[in-house]
Amino acid sequence: MGAYILRRLLLMIPTIIGIMAISFIVVQFAPGGPVEQVISQLTGQADSADQRISGGGDLLGGAGDDANSKYRGAQGLDPELIAKLEKQFGFDKPPLTRFGEMMWNYIRFDFGESFFRNTTVLNLIAEKLPVSISLGIWILIFSYAISIPLGIRKAVKDGSSFDVWTSGVIIVGYAVPSFLFGILLIVLFAGGSFYDWFPLRGLVSDNFDQLAWWQKPLDYFWHLTLPLISLSLASFATTTLLTKNSFIDEIKKQYVITARAKGLTERQVLYGHVFRNAMLIIIASFPGAFISAFFTGSLLIENIFSLDGLGRLGYLSVVNRDYPIVFATLYIFSLLGLFVSLISDLLYTWIDPRIDFERRDV
Repeated sequence: MGAYILRRLLLMIPTIIGIMAISFIVVQFAPGGPVEQVISQLTGQADSADQRISGGGDLLGGAGDDANSKYRGAQGLDPELIAKLEKQFGFDKPPLTRFGEMMWNYIRFDFGESFFRNTTVLNLIAEKLPVSISLGIWILIFSYAISIPLGIRKAVKDGSSFDVWTSGVIIVGYAVPSFLFGILLIVLFAGGSFYDWFPLRGLVSDNFDQLAWWQKPLDYFWHLTLPLISLSLASFATTTLLTKNSFIDEIKKQYVITARAKGLTERQVLYGHVFRNAMLIIIASFPGAFISAFFTGSLLIENIFSLDGLGRLGYLSVVNRDYPIVFATLYIFSLLGLFVSLISDLLYTWIDPRIDFERRDV
């Protein structure tokens, strides 16, 4: 097992470099980079743009038309200003040099500063992380705590009225987009048109620090109730049906018939033999669920419920071409996904000792 873990760790190096290289190449051909973003501000809203570039305002005006400029909208701006912008954003160096410097800094977890915010990327991520952790952790806990027992129950009661009506509820929940359900919850329970039971903004109340110790967790979950319900729908449905189908496939196998013939109870058969085999596919889906719960899955919900987390940060960074944040979040979550995938493989051997990764190619 040690050799397998070492091989997987070594394979992470070319994998993460490949992910970052492909993303870096795509960015080179994407229009509207940070230099063009500032140029558009300079030509349209000069006053606000000058505040984003130290010392750039004195280079405005008085320049001839730069017909050979490689940036759209740069005609009429001093070439020295363009050169200063390129140097500020690091575009004065060849692409390969910039990529090499970026990867060397990322290896040391030095992600630099945001292009358009006066703070480091790590500070921004740390600032937004509590929201994403709150949403991601609780979604996973609630989803797996409810979906797995429900899926097992549906597999045991396959074809019964319980299985039919719960499947109907699950399918409807899966079909409704989480953001639409979130809007419905706001209309019904957050002061939209009916009841005003839950808050609509933030992770905690403004007077959170003044609350008693026992009131703080209540306030915290009071704010999280509607976002968690909205986000849990899709993951709840997927995990439940996946668990059910996996258990049904295992229940039909010969070793289950043999176990029953030996006189074992249904509970012993289900949890002593079927469980560890049926849960393998659930474990395999955990890395994707883990990563999506922390980032991609919460973007729309964060906007609807005014929660400033990593999903919203990443989206705004892409829109504003704030590349240090874009590449840093990509690097962190790619690296996290690779490690979580390795952990899930190791869990295979814990649940089913018959699996031996040493005897298979990575």
